[in-house]
Amino acid sequence: MSTDRYDLLTERAFPVRWAESVPPGDRPEAVSLRELFLRAHQISALAVSLPPALSGLYRVLYALAARITQLDTADDWHEERFAVLDAGAFDAERVDAYFDAFADRFRLYDPVHPFLQDPRLTSQCDKTAGINKLVTTRPSGSNHAWFEHTADARPVALASAQALEHLLVWRYYGPSGRCSTRTVGNTKEANCVAGPLRTALSYHPLGATLFETLLAGLPEPERGRRYVREADPCPWERHEPTDPLTLKGVVTGPMSKLVGHNQHALLLVPDDAGAHAVDAYITWAYRERIARTDDFVIWQTSQAGNPYARYADCRRGLWRDLDALLLSDPPGVDSRRPEVFPTAVDLFDHGTLRIQALGIDQEGQAKDTQVVSSTTPPVLHLMEERDEEQARLVGQLRLAGERYGQRLERAAKHAWAQFANTKIQDCAWSAAAAARYWLEAETEFWKRLGEGRFEGAAQAFRARAERIYDHITEAAAGTARGARARESARIELYGGRPKKKAAGAQRPSVGEDR
Repeated sequence: MSTDRYDLLTERAFPVRWAESVPPGDRPEAVSLRELFLRAHQISALAVSLPPALSGLYRVLYALAARITQLDTADDWHEERFAVLDAGAFDAERVDAYFDAFADRFRLYDPVHPFLQDPRLTSQCDKTAGINKLVTTRPSGSNHAWFEHTADARPVALASAQALEHLLVWRYYGPSGRCSTRTVGNTKEANCVAGPLRTALSYHPLGATLFETLLAGLPEPERGRRYVREADPCPWERHEPTDPLTLKGVVTGPMSKLVGHNQHALLLVPDDAGAHAVDAYITWAYRERIARTDDFVIWQTSQAGNPYARYADCRRGLWRDLDALLLSDPPGVDSRRPEVFPTAVDLFDHGTLRIQALGIDQEGQAKDTQVVSSTTPPVLHLMEERDEEQARLVGQLRLAGERYGQRLERAAKHAWAQFANTKIQDCAWSAAAAARYWLEAETEFWKRLGEGRFEGAAQAFRARAERIYDHITEAAAGTARGARARESARIELYGGRPKKKAAGAQRPSVGEDR
């Protein structure tokens, strides 16, 4: 095996996009971890193609940025972060000093400290899981193919850079359920709980460069509390691994919360050259469930009063979440925006910060439906801390779009139920209506937001809903039954039939949008 064991400090494992100011001859497609920080001010963005891997990588880079800038132990976090921003780049001496201090901790296949892995699994697991199990986009066992066709009997080795991406996906988005058997002391178990971001959509502020992005994404430490590095270690800084049978000492502060909050333990098996992963151990990391906390998700409250992260939904456009990111109390929903956003907007006076959403549309266990990735234009200057009136108008604009999407869905279902003489349920008409409406509503939303034109939004969304309703029900309008069903259900576009009101109740005014 190669003596460097795929050292992330020297191997160009991180694909990037360069700022236009960088000369064409000085733009490698990928950089090493050390080079990534030394040239972060020249990099416009990371070019990781797998959204959940990028989500996990962001958290690793946030932790490294906090360590390198020493903001993790800052006395005045806000002022010192401004000082780093004013410098325009990460300090090269600090970058080298940090990575030199942990020079042996960023090797992907190191026998003692493999990066973000547990070397004990070779003796604690009875067998490996197979390389296809590691690759979240490959089918394994008897599962159906998703993005590519492979067979466990003919495993295909995975380039080490891609193996790192799937390692990150497992640590943050791994499923619950069966896994390889792991024996620790007298405990022998073969099941695990879901990763900390499983099913969740992760939101990240984006600057003009990676340098700005990482500074904007740093979570603010708890005010009034001073953290000591040794008491809040990142996984690669630990001299001894954590105890799988207890959560004591696992998450002790903001850094371990970012990168030590995993429920799955993995160990990659390399080929002789160290250039590819050919197998992997995948099992449980802790028997107990770590409390689910994160600064980059929208928290909602269930009917039972329990908080949960907003789900990643491949059918849902990012515009429908925008007011929940800009407002502390968005209209029509009980939610709490990501903790990182108020401090992100404080860093920039100019309106350049965008929002990137990343995740997987998936179930709690094995089923993955679709990766999710979306980016807004610059919008964080519209946060209520900067422009409360505009933020509220954005919320009303989103609410108008949502209202007519929901009314259109109800109208399509009611029309189909009457036409087909069946119960009201999801049907071909409601699916066709949703497929057309949400795309058109997204176009309407961003156009109006870009122009700052909020008047008449409800009428515009209603007109789109009416046109789509007429289109999807047109084929049935040629029969008497279909025409009756179509026109009877049309009232749902306008809020449905009015409920009977008590005597003396005031009628809605003419033209009121209920």
